[in-house]
Amino acid sequence: MTAKPKAREPRSRKTSSSSDIEERIRQRAFELYEQRGRVDGFAFDDWLQAETEILGAQQPQKVKAATGSK
Repeated sequence: MTAKPKAREPRSRKTSSSSDIEERIRQRAFELYEQRGRVDGFAFDDWLQAETEILGAQQPQKVKAATGSK
């Protein structure tokens, strides 16, 4: 007797959203690298700055949603 293959579960929105955010951070970090003239050695700094910008831009939306404000 063979086992039935398990049906794939659709990706959750959280997973998809997380990868979308990571891609936006990656793109922004590369923009920062290019703005500096493609000088190596600042990848971590660029990533942190991009992460702060991208995630910081989302904070007001989350706060508004939590408080019910428009």
